Amino acid sequence: MKAVIVGCGRVGGLLAAALDASGHDVIIVDLHTRSFDRLPATFGGEAVRGDGTDEEALQRAGAVGADFFLALTEGDNRNIMAAQLAREALGIGTVYAKVNDPMRAQAYAELGIGTICRSTMMADALLGAMKLPVGSEPSVRAGADHEHAPIRNASATGPSAATGPSAPIATAAAIATAAATGTAAATGPSAATGHGEV
Repeated sequence: MKAVIVGCGRVGGLLAAALDASGHDVIIVDLHTRSFDRLPATFGGEAVRGDGTDEEALQRAGAVGADFFLALTEGDNRNIMAAQLAREALGIGTVYAKVNDPMRAQAYAELGIGTICRSTMMADALLGAMKLPVGSEPSVRAGADHEHAPIRNASATGPSAATGPSAPIATAAAIATAAATGTAAATGPSAATGHGEV
């Protein structure tokens, strides 16, 4: 499987390392060369300095034909632009973009761009830590027409085990697992946890 990650922050670096260690082809793109210091010395993928919203830069990096595209920079608009470019210009079927606004996250998922919403993820993590019911909005939504069908997380059981296009992916590890297996993994809302930087 071939995955393209735009943004080598904490989660981008973690996902790149996890996918590479699993034997997958990984291309990680970031504007700043120093960001690649987050990658382990054993990283065997491609670390490319470039703009993830530039079609030519992504083509030169080898993004065409990727199975997954993840836009994980700190800028919501940049992430959406990169994800739209991946779908429309590069023909990548499964894309995710980090979007902090829950309303925008839902709207973009309905348009075919999977979204990761750190706001709902962190709120659910805190509510869960306080032993309170988590929100009804998923932290991660698969795009409405993603090519890969969602799977149920083995640890999720009962009615809270989410499946279907809007099922949440609770953690960076679950996203890495989804990318590694070629599926959009889903976990129950009560399993949501936060990670520092998505």
